[in-house]
Amino acid sequence: MDKKNFIITYDGYDPKLEPIRESLCTLGNGFFATRGCHESSHAGGVHYSGTYLAGGYNRLETKIADQIIENEDLVNWPNWLFLTFKIDENEWFSLDSVQILDYKQELNLHCGLLQNSIRFRDNQEHETSMKTFRFVHMNSPHIAAILWVLTPENWSGQITIHSAIDGNVKNCGVKRYCDLNNQHLEQVRHGLASENCIYLEATTNQSHINMSQAVRTLAFIDEKPIPLNRETLQKEGYVAQELSFSCTRGHSFTIEKVAALYTSRDTAISEPTLEACNKLLRTGSFQELFKSHEIAWKKLWDRFDIQLSDSDRNQLLLRLHIFHILQTASPNTYDLDVGIPPRGLHGEAYRGHILWDELFIFPFLNFRNPLLTREFLLYRYRRLEQARYSAIQSGYRGAMYPWQSGSNGREESQKIHLNPQSGRWVSDDTFLQRHVNVAIVYNIWQYFQTTDDKEFIYFFGAEIIFEIAKFWASLSRYNAERKRFEIHGVIGPDEYHTRYPNSDKAGINNNAYTNIMAAWVLMRALDILTILEERRRDELLYDLDIDSEEVDRWRQISQKMFIPFTEDIIDQFEGYSDLKELDWDYYKKNYGDNIRLDRILESKNDSVNNYKASKQPDVLMLFYLFSAEEIKETINRMGYTFDPMKIPQIINYYRNRTSHGSTLSRLVLSWVLSRVHRSQSWEVFENALISDFEDVQGGTTPEGIHLGAMAGTVDMIQRCYTGLEVKGDELHFNPQLPQNIFEIKQRLRYRSHWIDMTVNHDYFKISFEKGWGNPVKIRVNGNLFVFTEKIEKVFSLK
Repeated sequence: MDKKNFIITYDGYDPKLEPIRESLCTLGNGFFATRGCHESSHAGGVHYSGTYLAGGYNRLETKIADQIIENEDLVNWPNWLFLTFKIDENEWFSLDSVQILDYKQELNLHCGLLQNSIRFRDNQEHETSMKTFRFVHMNSPHIAAILWVLTPENWSGQITIHSAIDGNVKNCGVKRYCDLNNQHLEQVRHGLASENCIYLEATTNQSHINMSQAVRTLAFIDEKPIPLNRETLQKEGYVAQELSFSCTRGHSFTIEKVAALYTSRDTAISEPTLEACNKLLRTGSFQELFKSHEIAWKKLWDRFDIQLSDSDRNQLLLRLHIFHILQTASPNTYDLDVGIPPRGLHGEAYRGHILWDELFIFPFLNFRNPLLTREFLLYRYRRLEQARYSAIQSGYRGAMYPWQSGSNGREESQKIHLNPQSGRWVSDDTFLQRHVNVAIVYNIWQYFQTTDDKEFIYFFGAEIIFEIAKFWASLSRYNAERKRFEIHGVIGPDEYHTRYPNSDKAGINNNAYTNIMAAWVLMRALDILTILEERRRDELLYDLDIDSEEVDRWRQISQKMFIPFTEDIIDQFEGYSDLKELDWDYYKKNYGDNIRLDRILESKNDSVNNYKASKQPDVLMLFYLFSAEEIKETINRMGYTFDPMKIPQIINYYRNRTSHGSTLSRLVLSWVLSRVHRSQSWEVFENALISDFEDVQGGTTPEGIHLGAMAGTVDMIQRCYTGLEVKGDELHFNPQLPQNIFEIKQRLRYRSHWIDMTVNHDYFKISFEKGWGNPVKIRVNGNLFVFTEKIEKVFSLK
């Protein structure tokens, strides 16, 4: 593989940019991840050295405005990174305490390696060069390692290396959360396991998850151990070793720190501290570990890479996005019983909860490693009982999944949140985004279409779909005057409109996206009834108390759901057309193109509920999820006449009323523009591609990357511009490349086969790799071909 365009380079040290870089330079392996904070930095100021465990949650209570608020957070675990040094009796080194003479940081995406090259001068005029290397092992998920190469340039003397595990950490990676209780960890024990191995064990104070970290620190010159004095230091929540030895001007030496992390959630272990210490005893050197780590990443890139013949920058950013997906979801994620957080394992925004962003992430995984999608769908299945309980508590049937999910699947959405614009705590009604239940069914259906995994549908998927269908049927109410079904009291994907102007009741009525998608879910439930073999179907109908009357209700609602229209425009919700228009010129002039209007207007004692203004496309989500043909078919089934020729008009209407307050917003807009205005689609796509890299929202990237937006941009290349779509039992390609893309190469996993594809403006080439013998139907620009043997076909696109 050509390793060009795999390295992110930062020249120069700028403290103001560190929070963004630390988030973007996070290293992880799907089991845990650590932010790209320099090893010598404690959390505080511009630095934040967070380490996060997949599924590592804890709950704490805080009293705010005479209310007791309980929040569940993805915990910031002890900092295994900390490593610094001092010359003689001078001060300890940190990036911010020395004069930086030269600085270069590189993130090598191809092998998951973060490295720094630094030259600096301390306050005693000592000049030193430092090269640092770090990785979190992709093949051995409990291991991470650091290597330092230090060279005294103008001095000789005694040096002391301080290598620690710091358990005195808090969750304070999101400034607006810092006023809430954030001390999640309690120390269990720490100590010395062997001459060069220290350990620290901590536990969460509510969920009682134990994590043990053990580190081994060694020093070498010319690959030989250095004679040194070693001292162990211990205090509450902190354990360290100090290695002291003499060094000589011009002679380089290396410091190697290897860490092992185990938790009480891990399988096939005795207890975490024993496993962590034993792991270090059996673990080789940094270089030996790096070889197997590099091989693991090579295997991943062979399956997940997309080669884009465009600008080098776009190719590099695309790979950066793939890299961060794989650091959150990898083969190491199997059997962990976790969801996929919208901010990855990179920060504390959204408290690490699981939302609907998986809707944008799963399509990429479906065509690369569908077992990962299956694992994340099982996270939902295991929380089906809690979803049933939540539905009952709210007066509904079936299963009602929460807008924000964490450890056990209860609703984790905030009741109130801090508006940083006004400094006020305001109520948060976004838990009424019941459309997350649509997303779960959509994800199951897309997974099933791509894999033909009937066993998953048989044992797990059908049960979820039926229970969610029951929920939508019980939430829908019949309007006798309209002779249609309606859904009241919800919030759509837009998120800005949480209630009607001057109303004290949360929720809006007949959100078009929610209504249409609820009807679509009921259609899929009816399809599953015909797909399942008779015995399993009857078994589920009995177990879930679904009778013929219930099934008939599904059919009626799917055919008679109300959709609000104003002339040819699908209204975002009933009453949307009565809202005031916003002075967009004023707000864009004063606040930029990516505006959090809800916060701005609340700070002015106004409300975004009063205006035709969206945080992100709502109605346009329909055109993101479905082709024009599918939308027409779905809406027409409900007894309306929908002309797909009106889609460009609808796109323009909402495009002019969207603030892009979410990183998903431009992604959705780019997708829906791709079939009506490819050049504009590409322009918007490039803006979406840089959203995290340049922190276009001004301060959100340091809180964790936006994994949904990253995966969505990758999927734009994978599916949108190639016209990749699964319809029934056929894989369709209808390439529509923008002029800016010369060629796309990628490898796809479809129904137990690997398919290599190349598409440019002249031809479309498929190399079909024989899999398990099942024939695959592929349709290219309307022409159907059946592939059964290893073969290559080329189709002219002229």
